[in-house]
Amino acid sequence: MPGVPEGTDSRVDAPPPARPRPGTGVLLAILLACWLVPLAAYAIHAAWLLPPLILLGTASLLRSGRSLLDRLVLALALLAGLTCAAGLLFTVWPWGLHPVPVTGLTLTVLALAAVVSRRAPRLPRPRWSDVVSLAAAAFAAGYLATPYLRATGFGQRLNLAMIGEDNARHPALFDEIGRLGGYLFIDPDTARQHIFSGLVHYPQGWHFTAALLDGFQNPGDAPAGPALLNHYLFWSLATFAMLVLVLVWAAHHIAGPLHPLRRLVLITAVTALILGTELPRLLVAGYPSETFGLSLAAILVALVARPLHRLREQLILVGALLIGIGFSYYLFLLPTGAMVLCWLIADRRRLRARPGTVATIGVLTGVLAPLIAVIGVLVAGQSEALAAPGGAPLSETYNTVVGLGALVVAAVLVRTNLGETTWRRYLGVLAVALLFSASMAAINLINGDPPAYYFGKSAHLLILALIMGTAAVARLLPVPAQNTDAEPRRRPITAALPAVATAVLVTLAVLAGTGLLGFTGGFFHRSASNTTWTQDWINRDRSAITRSASVTAAAARAYPAIPGTVTLVVDGKGEQSYRESVFLSAIQSTTAQTETGIYFSVFQEPARTAEVLRRTPRPLRLIIASPAAQQGVDDILAADPSLREGLTVVPLKPAKAR
Repeated sequence: MPGVPEGTDSRVDAPPPARPRPGTGVLLAILLACWLVPLAAYAIHAAWLLPPLILLGTASLLRSGRSLLDRLVLALALLAGLTCAAGLLFTVWPWGLHPVPVTGLTLTVLALAAVVSRRAPRLPRPRWSDVVSLAAAAFAAGYLATPYLRATGFGQRLNLAMIGEDNARHPALFDEIGRLGGYLFIDPDTARQHIFSGLVHYPQGWHFTAALLDGFQNPGDAPAGPALLNHYLFWSLATFAMLVLVLVWAAHHIAGPLHPLRRLVLITAVTALILGTELPRLLVAGYPSETFGLSLAAILVALVARPLHRLREQLILVGALLIGIGFSYYLFLLPTGAMVLCWLIADRRRLRARPGTVATIGVLTGVLAPLIAVIGVLVAGQSEALAAPGGAPLSETYNTVVGLGALVVAAVLVRTNLGETTWRRYLGVLAVALLFSASMAAINLINGDPPAYYFGKSAHLLILALIMGTAAVARLLPVPAQNTDAEPRRRPITAALPAVATAVLVTLAVLAGTGLLGFTGGFFHRSASNTTWTQDWINRDRSAITRSASVTAAAARAYPAIPGTVTLVVDGKGEQSYRESVFLSAIQSTTAQTETGIYFSVFQEPARTAEVLRRTPRPLRLIIASPAAQQGVDDILAADPSLREGLTVVPLKPAKAR
């Protein structure tokens, strides 16, 4: 990848003169305030104000970026990565995730950083584009939250969540990390007493971050039952809003300075493409960890394509992002690490100016970023999952990659864009993402299967890069001509009309092509229903409760968890029994107790129920959800009366879930 001359970096203001360091008395007062502020906020039940305070404080000490949104996104990236790393400390210290010590330590670090760097807190003024970008993220998240907001009760929300089976496992991780106060893999023996063993070494960066933030909302009060699902869904939606925001920001960062008309079209196009591609499936199917990892990867791609002018901040942010990706979804660590390596090689001359900073950050990143991957592969054997089957239909992925890819690459190759080093770097980033996706497809093909589950995950990173690449198209749009002394003065409206008309036509084409406008279903439609993931999700009938959701909601109401007793649901079909038991155990925080009675390969009834009775330790409570299930249990117990020991069988008549 070619080097980037100084002229391609985002412009920055001239650095202010160095400020004198505060005296000892002032410094002690500042450090004391760092602990008194969170203590006071906790005392008056306003701890929820502390995370925004930390975000603004971090943004005020950065100097890269010219807009308020630049600072906030970069601060968010820095805090996300460092929070994942600091979780190792929070797990072993005696205070867990309590908001007072966490905030006190964070504010202390920020205060010391300000003193050492001699930087006073300073934030740029917000711009109209900042407000529009935030509004776009809020609109996308609010639009996708519509089914949950329209749901009138727990049963309807549960019915929506049960579309994705992972919406049972992620709440369990989120719940137990909040209860135990840190990462589960630090003490796996203790963790196995509280959660399904297959989750102990799962990447937990998102779950830890969400549990930490949730503790600021309800200090000392861990959500349980239906409230647990509600809290989990809220943080899942917030994470998707973060993905939309950072994608809009990343596209603008790569594009560089833009005319307001081009900027407005780009914001609309990025938001429409997110809603019109497969990305909403991340929310519907329950993939918050991947969403979080993709958000960090989007920022990293933008910083590799157009590095920050301040090298030290660039290095710190890149290191923090790699750590965050490694802790939250380490599948993306290999391609993003390769992108960073390309940047290091391209900017090797700049990096020679700060060998100490490069070495320090390189060592910390090299140790922390791959830590979870090493544990997962060597301890939990997670590499075998790469060949997992399943996933979304491939046709929509191919449509997105081929159609959007052809448009973006063609726009990049136009002389106006290709002449800039940023876009040549972007092509390198795109090539890495494409090679990674092809490698995931090759793993499935070598195993004799078509490209499947993790190929789809790798394709999400490629789609992400292509959406950011639409900035190349926006840069080619015409803008209103400016009056000059050499040309006769024209009416402003007349001069702007051709450019505005072009922008409107392009915007309408994007909205139609993504399925948000019109009745075509969009270019990136699902093959089964001829509509986008977004439209299929938004138009779902919330009152049409599935049997599994009705049974699970009724069981949660009628039969609360009994300490020391394993509770499972038995229904007419094995798959129904499995899904109902998985979600019930997640809601009741009993996934460790129910593991032996849920996770095995037998799904055919009554063989599955017989296996449950033989393998599950006592005391055992079976919730019988259908006459067929009751008959099956009676037959099994008649054939082997010894299975009655320690067994309680209770009936369930699921009412219509609300």
